Amino acid sequence: MFQYHASRMNLCVLGAQWGDEGKGKIVDLLTPRFSIVARYQGGHNAGHTVYVGGRKFVLHLIPSGILHRDVVCIIGSGVVVDLTALFAEIDQLAGMGIAIDGRLLVSDKAHLILPYHREIEVLAEARRGERKIGTTSRGIGPAYEDKIARRGVRVGDLADQTSDGPLFHAIRENVAARNRLVGDLAMNADDLLAQLRAVWPRLQPLVADTSLYLHGAMREGRRVMFEGAQGTLLDIDHGTYPFVTSSNACAGGAATGLGIGPKSVGTVLGVAKAYITRVGEGPLPTELVDGVGERLRETGQEYGASTGRPRRCGWFDAVAVRYAVRINGIDALAITKLDVLDGFETIQVCTGYRCGGNVITEMPGDTAQLAACVPIYESHPGWKAPTQGVTKYEDLPAEARRYLSRLEELCGVPAAIVSTGSERDHTIIRETAVI
Repeated sequence: MFQYHASRMNLCVLGAQWGDEGKGKIVDLLTPRFSIVARYQGGHNAGHTVYVGGRKFVLHLIPSGILHRDVVCIIGSGVVVDLTALFAEIDQLAGMGIAIDGRLLVSDKAHLILPYHREIEVLAEARRGERKIGTTSRGIGPAYEDKIARRGVRVGDLADQTSDGPLFHAIRENVAARNRLVGDLAMNADDLLAQLRAVWPRLQPLVADTSLYLHGAMREGRRVMFEGAQGTLLDIDHGTYPFVTSSNACAGGAATGLGIGPKSVGTVLGVAKAYITRVGEGPLPTELVDGVGERLRETGQEYGASTGRPRRCGWFDAVAVRYAVRINGIDALAITKLDVLDGFETIQVCTGYRCGGNVITEMPGDTAQLAACVPIYESHPGWKAPTQGVTKYEDLPAEARRYLSRLEELCGVPAAIVSTGSERDHTIIRETAVI
């Protein structure tokens, strides 16, 4: 069984499916054990939902640890930042009594999402027609494109208020490119520059060399939790390409997205639902397009925290999660939403695929091949007793314990945490827990 070692002080929490696994709750739950929570990739396309005392908090850019007042939260250089969304989130938290003063740092190397990025993404999705990716159309992809093409604007660029600095030239060139591409009402570069210069006084106190900050904190022995967004199967390199996000959601992204050494990542905790969901286009082998899928959606309230879009639902896919375990070096799983399966007469688990006349037990790299795969199911009896709010493993129905045990066998790692509801205390932390 997995054992947590003191030498592995840091923890990386990431999604082991197609996102929306419940990472926000798990990060919030574990935050009191850490000094710092650092987000390493993605943008405000993430939607991490946390329930505390009956109150609902939906976080998009700010790490889920912000609800704990003694914890410092970091938005790393691998994140793309929409300043309008960031300030709206800060203001919303303030309105709910959560102050971020001195507790939120934004990397000076993080790239900005600007208004033309959103317009370009909407246009690109429309032009794809039936081959659309299913993005959130919030400008995430185009911002990463500009980053890779070396024409992006970074947070630290806003410090140069001159009319001949990198900010001035980048905005003018990118707005001119936007006007040629979009063809609608022209965007005014001077207006956008004025807006960016106006927000700098508010942004400046948050900006830091977060890589240097993390390095110093870890040398002092402070524990860090690295928070991923989206999920492994949406990773730009290892997901179901092209139906993926534009960043590295895997554990390796923590090192590159925060400017830390790979050895600093420490323990890796993968979060997976007791079933599976996906938002947007792309293959989902175990998808249920019948009344069972609708029951999972309604019982689990499977609607996007960022977009409100209904999620596609299906049975647990052990092939997909086992792939995530391998790609990330996952040490243990946090299984969420077990209570959503309460009352099902029979629960299915995918153990392999039938593909082109063959049986395969590893996830194919070809997305078209995956889309053609038919799941091979193993049936498990459901449980008749409710699990919502259960906090002790031995208090779960025997059938639920057997189901979890089988998921552990199929995925090759223990279920260290089991979530039985939306509140913090609706959680089972087992002896093998990573904390």
